[in-house]
Amino acid sequence: MRKILQTLRNPLQDQGALRVQTRRFAVENLVMNLFLYLSVVLIWGTTWIAIYAQQSAGISAVTVAVFWRFLLASLVMLLLLKLIKRLHRLTLQDHLFCVLQGCCVFGFNFVCFYYASGYISSGLESVIFSMAVMYNAINSWIFFRQRPSARLIPAIVLGMAGIVALFWHDLRSTQASAGLMWGIGLSALGTLGFSFGNMISQRHQRLQRDVLTTNSYGMLYGALIMALVSLLQGVSLQPTWNTQWFGALIYLAIVGSVMGFGAYFTLVGRIGASRAAYTTVLFPPVALALSTRYEGYEWHASAIPGLVMILLGNIVMFARWPASRRRIII
Repeated sequence: MRKILQTLRNPLQDQGALRVQTRRFAVENLVMNLFLYLSVVLIWGTTWIAIYAQQSAGISAVTVAVFWRFLLASLVMLLLLKLIKRLHRLTLQDHLFCVLQGCCVFGFNFVCFYYASGYISSGLESVIFSMAVMYNAINSWIFFRQRPSARLIPAIVLGMAGIVALFWHDLRSTQASAGLMWGIGLSALGTLGFSFGNMISQRHQRLQRDVLTTNSYGMLYGALIMALVSLLQGVSLQPTWNTQWFGALIYLAIVGSVMGFGAYFTLVGRIGASRAAYTTVLFPPVALALSTRYEGYEWHASAIPGLVMILLGNIVMFARWPASRRRIII
């Protein structure tokens, strides 16, 4: 009888231990996801002010600043991937797409962002950049025939209305309108380039190419293209020799590019790309807070509702609604 009771008790004990282990794993998984999520938000939410700090500290051309940022980032990434044996071989065609990706994501788009920082605050740049999800939806439809959700139209309406409200105080000023429009246009153009780069990254993933490898080569090619553009313009590649410029460079290359992209793509692998994209919704509040503190950005009556509309537009665009609500919304 005792043996029978022991055999009945053991499965129950095993089930209890399994439940405890499962709960512990779920908690650890949640904590790790939150850590990665907050890391991406804080890192990429602060890179905008670092761009402003670097541009205000030196006399080096924008293409030179972008060159040094991604040259340093790519060399660190390639070395790390080589050490951990994660650097994969790519075909010639893959390398050509990495060159194109470098132009879009790690080159000319940042030239636009760097120049835009001279016309509008870094926080406002981040707000415009947060609308990249809408660019992605349209470009996915164009390049991959992925029909966008019916939520795209209300998301775009909210986003555009939010941008108008956010900049309304400045738009009414005829003296500042020319520079303001340049800043908005350059930020929108840079965001479009970023979206094109995402389409190339989607091509890599469809062909099961390693994301970290393609991004590392994309950074390297983007840096080399920036060097070529600088030399064609007769601009020296010599950096600006002061602490603020180099401090911003290290932050943008190591923290913003190496750690930021590493945390983001780790998060994508753990929770999926659509859920990881929620990080872009929280970039603007972080960037605007820093812009208010260090750049003297002034909040006007229309700025707060404008920011809210832009954030709502992003949430409407890629939030996963329950099935019962989805029918009502769509």
